Amino acid sequence: MISRWQFVLTQVFHKLWFRATLFAIAAILTALISIAVKSFIPPAFSGIVGAKAVDNILNILASSMLAVTTFSLSIVVTAYGSATTNVTPRATRLVVEDTTTQNVLATFIGSFLFSLVGIIALNMGAYGERGRVILFVVTLVVIALIVLTLLRWIQHLTSLGRVGETTARVENAALRAFHARAESPCLGCFPWVESGTQPEGTQAIFSPSVGYVEHIDIGKLAAMLADSPIHVYIAAQPGHFAHPSQAVMYTTEKCSDAFRQRLLSALSISDARSFHQDPRFCLCVMAEIACRALSPAVNDPGTAIDVITRGVRVLSVWAEQTEQAEQKAQVLYPQIHLAPLNPDNLFDDIFSPVARDGAAMREVQLRLLKSLAMLAKAWPERYASVARKHAEEVMNHVTRAGHIQPDRVLLRSTFDALFTRELAKGEKNSATRL
Repeated sequence: MISRWQFVLTQVFHKLWFRATLFAIAAILTALISIAVKSFIPPAFSGIVGAKAVDNILNILASSMLAVTTFSLSIVVTAYGSATTNVTPRATRLVVEDTTTQNVLATFIGSFLFSLVGIIALNMGAYGERGRVILFVVTLVVIALIVLTLLRWIQHLTSLGRVGETTARVENAALRAFHARAESPCLGCFPWVESGTQPEGTQAIFSPSVGYVEHIDIGKLAAMLADSPIHVYIAAQPGHFAHPSQAVMYTTEKCSDAFRQRLLSALSISDARSFHQDPRFCLCVMAEIACRALSPAVNDPGTAIDVITRGVRVLSVWAEQTEQAEQKAQVLYPQIHLAPLNPDNLFDDIFSPVARDGAAMREVQLRLLKSLAMLAKAWPERYASVARKHAEEVMNHVTRAGHIQPDRVLLRSTFDALFTRELAKGEKNSATRL
C-alpha cells in the first residue's frame, strides 16, 4: 500500500506538464553549463567550429521544433477526441497519461527551449570561441535525440487513440490494479466478510464531501490507531461514491470530532474514479467500451467480443494470483477491517452490461456463455455459482430479444451443455479430489 503523498506524487508524475518541465529545465541547464565549462576547452579546438555554424543550426532547431510541437499537440488533441468519441470518455485519462506521448512532446519543447537559450547566450557573447565547441557538440547530441524521437513518434501515431490500442491500455490498467489487490486482497487489513451491514455496537462516520473515494491511506489509519483500542470498519472502498448521508467507516467506540476528522483525512475523495486503486472501475470502463461498440450507431460486435476476452483474461489472472497470495497473506493492520473483492460485483461490472446491450446478437451471447463457463470450470469454488447466475441472466436477455428459432435453440443447447453437464462434471471431479 502506498501512502497518500506517494499517491499524489504518482498522479503528478503522470501529468504532461511535469515531464515537459523536466525536459525544459534539463535543456536550459545543458545550454548554461556549456558556458561554465568553456575554460576547460583547449584553444586549439576553438577553430574547429565556424563562427556561424552553431548559430544556423540553433535557428533551424528553434523554428522547426516550434512547428513540430504545435503540429504534435494538434495530433494529440485529435487522438484524445477520438478516444472520447469512439471508445469512452473514461478511457481518455489513460491516453493522456501515455508516457511515449509525454516524452515526445517534452523532448520537442525541451529542444526548442535549448535552442532558444543557446541563441540568446550566443548573441550576448557568453560562450566565446571555446564555448561554441561545447555548444556545437551538445547540439549534435540534441539533434540525434530529436531524430530518434521523431522515428518513435511516427511509429506511435499509427495506434494512438485507436479503439484496440485504447482498450489494451484499459486492460493493462486493470491487470495492474487486480495484481496489486491480489497481492493484498484486503489491503493488509483484517477481512470483513459481512460488509453489507453495520457491525453491531459500532458508530458510523460520515464524510462531509461528495465524490468518489480515490485512495485510502491504510498506513495513516494504522498509525492513528496504534495506541488506541478502537477498531475501524471501512465501508467506502476505492470507487465508492461518498455522500454525507452514507457512512464511509464505522468505529467500535465513539470518537471525538477531532479524531473523526483525522480518520476522514485518510480518504482521498475526488470528482472522478481512478484506475490506480479501483479494480472495479477498470472493468466498468471495459464494459463501457463494449456497450458503445454494441450501440446501433456503431454496430461493432467484434470489439465487444474482444472486451469479453480481455475481461476473462483479467479475472483469470486475478483468481490465479489471489489463490497464490491467500496461502501466504498476512494481516498487517488487525485494527482495520476491509472487505475483499466480491466476484459477483466484478461479474456485474463487466458481463451484465454486455449481456443487456448485446442481447440481440447471437455471437456476443455465445461468447459470453463460453467465457462464463471457462471461468466457472477453471475456478469452481470462486466463480461457479456467480457464473451460472450470469449465464441465466444472459438467457433471460436472449428470451426477450426475439431471436429466430435456430438461434434460440443454439443458445439454449450451448447453455445446457456448458452449465448443466460440464459444470456438474467439474463439481463431481472437484468433490473427488477433496
